[in-house]
Amino acid sequence: MTTVQGPVLAARQGEAAATGPDQDTLLEISGLTVSYGRRATSLRRAGSTRVLSGVDLTVRAGEIVGIIGETGSGKTTLARATVGLVRPDSGAIGFEGRDLTRLNRRELRDFRRSGRVQYMFQDPLRSQDPELTARQTVAEPLAAVGAASRRERAERADEALTLVGLDADALGARTSAQLSGGQRQRVSLARAIVTRPRLLLSDEPVSALDASNRNLVLSLLDRLRRELGLAVVVISHDLSSLAGIADRVAVLYRGRLVEQGPIGEVLEHPRHPYTALLTASAPSVRREHRLPPAQLRPDADRPPWPDDEGCVFAPRCRFAGPECRDEPRRTALSDDTGASHTVACHHTATWRDRIG
Repeated sequence: MTTVQGPVLAARQGEAAATGPDQDTLLEISGLTVSYGRRATSLRRAGSTRVLSGVDLTVRAGEIVGIIGETGSGKTTLARATVGLVRPDSGAIGFEGRDLTRLNRRELRDFRRSGRVQYMFQDPLRSQDPELTARQTVAEPLAAVGAASRRERAERADEALTLVGLDADALGARTSAQLSGGQRQRVSLARAIVTRPRLLLSDEPVSALDASNRNLVLSLLDRLRRELGLAVVVISHDLSSLAGIADRVAVLYRGRLVEQGPIGEVLEHPRHPYTALLTASAPSVRREHRLPPAQLRPDADRPPWPDDEGCVFAPRCRFAGPECRDEPRRTALSDDTGASHTVACHHTATWRDRIG
């Protein structure tokens, strides 16, 4: 794939070169808790459901962080809260040293219009206007950030389309229905980077693609973070899709962060029983490093204690004991590289020896 360096890309690369290899913290999420309210019906009372509980996460400039977990684990809610689409109950979301949870409505609107953080939605057919051409779709965010003229917006849209490997002259005038699934996803990626963001949150970017397009989109994300100095958070339920591009991975289960660490270390040496279940189902993990799935309890749907108490994975874990009634602390583990690896489990040091 040819790398094209137009005036927009050249400017962004100039900024990255001026600051050097920036490894400062770009995004810092602390104690994030989010609940969704539910209305009363004839079958249930009004109330709320907690979706995230005390989540801590950091993202450094220029790195790719994967967020993995089952459907319903809170991955998308975490990303939506980061860009202000969901208001948290408590916690802080620091971006470039500014707490986004403390912004009022006008400040939040101005922050979104800055284009510094962009969100790439999972389904391009639902997130793209079917009546707009690919060029118009990509240029649309530029109107919100105040790009000077229609001509300038079209030029920057064409540059972004070319950057993601699409022929702007041949495909720019086509609508979503006239593009393939892989092309639509790359149009979504072009729209996300056209405002020159520092952080991109990508929700299941390859879940609906075939193998060739999946590898293409993932390699694009990896190349763009290097060429544009872009930090990327990739949401996925599949560890194998993150193995080749992510620097670190955070594992969510029922709204709680159960393990976090370098992608290679987590894949080859999972320290939480739930992570072991995920790695066992990842086809790209080398067989000698896979662990057999922990046997799930038959009463997994009936927690031994209330959901707000103790280890959230205990109802499914065969190693759970009375001590798991207490909330496990995040334990920092050491490895040969000194990289940070944390896990929330009472049996971190023993369960791997007892599995069989």
